[in-house]
Amino acid sequence: MTDFLRTPDANFAGLLDFQFTPNYHTWQDLRMHYVDEGPRDAPVVLLTHGMPTWSYLYRDMIPLLINAGYRCIAPDHMGFGRSDKPTDIHWYTIARHTEILSSLITALDLQRITLVCQDWGGPTGLAQAAMMPERFERYVIMNTWLHHPEYVYTDAIRSWNKNWHEGGLFARPRPEVGLLLVLSAGLTPREVIFPALIKGEVPALEGKAATLYQGFAAPFKGLDDKAFNGLRRFPLSIPFDSYDNGNGAAQTLHYRTLLARTVPAHFIWGCADDVFVESWGQEWARQMGGTFDGINGAGHFLQNTHGAEIVRHMLARIKAST
Repeated sequence: MTDFLRTPDANFAGLLDFQFTPNYHTWQDLRMHYVDEGPRDAPVVLLTHGMPTWSYLYRDMIPLLINAGYRCIAPDHMGFGRSDKPTDIHWYTIARHTEILSSLITALDLQRITLVCQDWGGPTGLAQAAMMPERFERYVIMNTWLHHPEYVYTDAIRSWNKNWHEGGLFARPRPEVGLLLVLSAGLTPREVIFPALIKGEVPALEGKAATLYQGFAAPFKGLDDKAFNGLRRFPLSIPFDSYDNGNGAAQTLHYRTLLARTVPAHFIWGCADDVFVESWGQEWARQMGGTFDGINGAGHFLQNTHGAEIVRHMLARIKAST
C-alpha cells in the first residue's frame, strides 16, 4: 500500500470562486481529482497545471470555455489540489505523473482534445499528445518547455531549483507556497512576502490577495510536512538537476516528435516571465509553425491574472484555424 495523505473536503468549502463538483479517478491505490464541466459530448479542453498550483489555476477560464461550447477537464497531479499526496518524496517522478495523466485520458476516453498546458503541465501534457496523437486536435502552449539538449535554461529557473535544495529559501518545513502565487500575481510586494516565507508566517492579506492565497493554500492547510513532498520534487526534477527524475530523454523525444507534426499549435505567452522568456516562446512557435500571442505584463502564472484574455486569444485562434 502507498503511504499518502488526503486533504479534508472542508479545506475547499470556502473557495467561493471554485465551486465545481469534484470527480475522482483511481490509479493503483490512489485517488486523483479532476474537474469535469460542460456537455459530455462537446469537444474537450484538457487543462494541465504545474507547480505549485492545481486545477484552481483555471477557475476564471473554465466558465468562459463552457460558455463557448467546450467540455473542460482539469486534473490535479498527485500531491496537489484534491488529489492524494504520497508521503515519500522519491515516489514522485515526471514519468509517473505522465503515466497517471495518460490513465485518466484513456479511462474517460477523451477525444477531440485541445490541450492547454503551462509550467510542468507542458512536459506532462504534451507527452500525451506525442503518445496518443489521434486524441488531440490542437495545442495551446503557455510559458512552458520540453527539455532537449539545445534548450538554454534561464538564470531564473536555475535560481528556483537552487532554492529548493538544502539551505535554499523554500527548503523549509511546510513552505507557504500560496504566498508565492500572491507574489507572482503582483498583489503583495516582495518586501512583505519574503520575510513571511522565511519566518513561516502568513502576513495580513486582504481582497484579491487573501482570496488567491486561500485557494492555493487550501490543499495543504493543516497537513503534515510530508504532504508537501510532491511539490518539493518538481523543482528537483528539472532535467539539468535530475535528468532521470525529469524524464529528460522522453521529453526530448516528445519535443522532436511534436516538431514533425502539423497539428495547430497556438502559443499564448506571459511576456513578463523571467523563467520561460518571450524569446523562447516565439522561437518554439516558429519551430512548430504555430501562432504566437504575447500578453504584456503577464508573468509566469498568467492564468491567475489574464484568464479572460487567454480565452479570447484561444477562441480567436481556434476559429481562424478551422
